[in-house]
Amino acid sequence: MSKVCIFLAEGFEEVEALTVVDLLRRANIQIDMVSISDSLKVRGRSNIEVTADVMWEDSKAETADMLILPGGMPGVTYLGEHTGLTDLICKYANEGKLLSAICAAPTVFGQLGILAGKKATCYPGLEGKLTGAEVVTDEKVVTDGNITTSRGVGTAIAFALRLITILADSEISEKVGGSIVY
Repeated sequence: MSKVCIFLAEGFEEVEALTVVDLLRRANIQIDMVSISDSLKVRGRSNIEVTADVMWEDSKAETADMLILPGGMPGVTYLGEHTGLTDLICKYANEGKLLSAICAAPTVFGQLGILAGKKATCYPGLEGKLTGAEVVTDEKVVTDGNITTSRGVGTAIAFALRLITILADSEISEKVGGSIVY
């Protein structure tokens, strides 16, 4: 079974994070919500408080099969400023391990220089921050090699189902999609 980590910082986009967590769990994929804040309780951009599963320092994120960044501001800013996380993202990129981000979060990959020569998408208006990427604006979800990116809240289900396809298979993704009438 795959193990995945999604990282929560104050101001994260609740729909993007929790849709991914919910659908991956429906697919029996182990996903840990990892707080990079100073508490397991993390408040999202819409003032919804979520209790993460584990703190960054206890997460063993380096053993995950995939790292996921949700959007939301200022959460994305905090993700990009967390040295432990950004170092791990760079390590995953160099090793060809799975990385994914939605909404504004692909800009973290852009600032780290790991999108060079890859197709990627993000929240409209932030395309200039996908440094080095071949920007795609007409697809909900873009996967290029080991990196998957998506556009925003409205694409969260499609994003989660793509991650299920990558981590499990398309049959399981279709089953989960059907079970939620997608």
